[in-house]
Amino acid sequence: MVRIAVDLNRCQGYAQCAFLAPEVFTLHGEEVLLYAPEADEAQREKLAQATAACPVQAILVDVVDAPSEAVSGDR
Repeated sequence: MVRIAVDLNRCQGYAQCAFLAPEVFTLHGEEVLLYAPEADEAQREKLAQATAACPVQAILVDVVDAPSEAVSGDR
């Protein structure tokens, strides 16, 4: 799983992230950025591109490993 955080105080609405990862980021109107706080591992490359393209460095992406009990099914 990949966790995403956007500093909305820093975000200026350039929407580069919405162009590069539209499954995760959406520009609502002209200035409001909406985003999914968690994304599938398959989105990792697009998220890296979106993070790098942000002119104000407002996006933080963190890869989270699944707990071992969730992977194995043990309780």
